[in-house]
This record gives sequence, structure tokens and C-alpha cells, in this order.
Amino acid sequence: MKIGLVVVAAALMQSAPAKVDIVSVAGCLREPSANTWMLVNATDPVPSSANAPEKKEIPATPPAGRNQFRLIGVSEFNLPAYKDHAVIVKGLHIKAQPVSRLNITSVTTIASSCPAK
Repeated sequence: MKIGLVVVAAALMQSAPAKVDIVSVAGCLREPSANTWMLVNATDPVPSSANAPEKKEIPATPPAGRNQFRLIGVSEFNLPAYKDHAVIVKGLHIKAQPVSRLNITSVTTIASSCPAK
């Protein structure tokens, strides 16, 4: 009986889902179509906590990056208030093709407009 339990435990460990990291990303919040929110010109994701950034973590000028992310889990946030703003988004980073997703846990304004490209 013990051998059977070891085999089942090993099978469960192999099928466990990959860990999803919580990250922080800065970029420009856009709504390319109704109820589809994207973070464009976004920086590379960096490990973070789910909490909103502390004041010292907010850059004086918005950084520009080359990434884009589709934002999910947006119903808890008033994203129209942040539309076309430079923001910091924190959330679960879900790597996918063609576009990775961020299941957001916080949104914080860096500037009320996006930097010029």
C-alpha cells in the first residue's frame, strides 16, 4: 500500500501548476476596445508584492518600455479613471503568447498622461 501512495504523491507533484509570480510593471494604460485593458510601452516585470507601491517606489518621470500586457481581474478597479495615464500595475504575471497577462492587484498613477514615444 505504501508504494501506491508514493506513486500517487509523485504524480501529483509533477502535475502541480507552475508558480505565478507577483510583479510590478510601469507603462501606459490603454483601452483598445470596450472592456479590454492593456498596459503598453511597459517595462520588464520585476518581482514585487501585491500591495500598492510606496511613494518612494513611484518614479518622478514615467519609464518607457517595449512590452505590453493584457490586464485581467479589472472589475475591482476603476480603470477608466486611469485611462491614458502612466501607471504602475502590480499583479500576478501570467506568461502567454502572443500577449502575457497581469491579473492586477493594484494600479497607481505615475503621471496623468503617457510619455511621448
